[in-house]
Amino acid sequence: MDWRIFCEVMTDREVHLPVAAQPTVDALVDYAQTAEELGYDCAWLPETWGRDAVTVLTSIAEHTDSIDLGPSIVNTYSRSPALLGQTAATLQEVSDGRFRLGIGPSGPIVIENWHGREYGNPLRRTRETVDIVRQVLSGEEVEYDGENFSLSGFRLRCEPPEPMPPIEVTGMGPKAVELAGRFADGWHGIMLTPDGARDRLEDIERGAELGDRDPEDVSVRVGVTACVLEDAERARELARQHTAFYIGGMGTFYRDALERQGYDEAVDVHEAWQEGDRERALELIGDDLLDQLCAAGDLETARESMERYEAVDGIDAVWVSFPRGANEEQIRETMTALAPDDE
Repeated sequence: MDWRIFCEVMTDREVHLPVAAQPTVDALVDYAQTAEELGYDCAWLPETWGRDAVTVLTSIAEHTDSIDLGPSIVNTYSRSPALLGQTAATLQEVSDGRFRLGIGPSGPIVIENWHGREYGNPLRRTRETVDIVRQVLSGEEVEYDGENFSLSGFRLRCEPPEPMPPIEVTGMGPKAVELAGRFADGWHGIMLTPDGARDRLEDIERGAELGDRDPEDVSVRVGVTACVLEDAERARELARQHTAFYIGGMGTFYRDALERQGYDEAVDVHEAWQEGDRERALELIGDDLLDQLCAAGDLETARESMERYEAVDGIDAVWVSFPRGANEEQIRETMTALAPDDE
């Protein structure tokens, strides 16, 4: 059997809505509607420092019919687990059963600098959040006594969602991914090469074994920065800028993730960025690293890159994600070029 046919059958293709600031909520809704028309299976929305994910997802739910939707991450510090449970129940109702909850601890830059909360023991906090959200969504009274949270007497005053939305977690290090295998319904991975994704799948399997679960019960999604333009060099430039920003400017998680995958140059990229030498940081991201991490350039190159991820046994869905510097026209061109129905 041709592996391209196999991956097309077995792997969903989803869209990660633009992380950079967009002009209006309507623009984000329109992207999601376009993704639905193009045959993408799910539209994921990040929550960073722009519009909150819950309001935007509510609008998307009301203006789409079939595409699944969810936050790629809402952090586990700025909202309580009970509130996250209420939010998931409400969005599942509004979307007629199309909602997926993505949560994660984020990092100290976001949590301490933006939200004014102490960032500590993120893995334990994530596990307890998953446990509590699941109890809330069950409709039963919540009784929980953990290291981070103690709850008593909370219960939804509405019908519990049916079906219960999956609770999926982000995480980059081996222990974080192992936790997803033990407790969550799914795991989201980014800044991974295909080989790096295979390594993390071993962490999922180990976690599932520790939790006495079947690894097949844990859905795995991997995000790929994609840019397909008639001007292939411009597409690669945008992907390179995006990659350098995340390695150099978003804490140490992405740097460490790449170093674990054998790309020691990520340390130099981070140092150059922190020193203000952005040009040097971009130069350090060579074509090999760019091609392993991104689907950027002309259509043939980008499709081949996406297919390498989709061919990894154990990946259930691959996100088409966009460089933070891409404009509306470039986002739409890329979304259309890599649409599932266009293959």
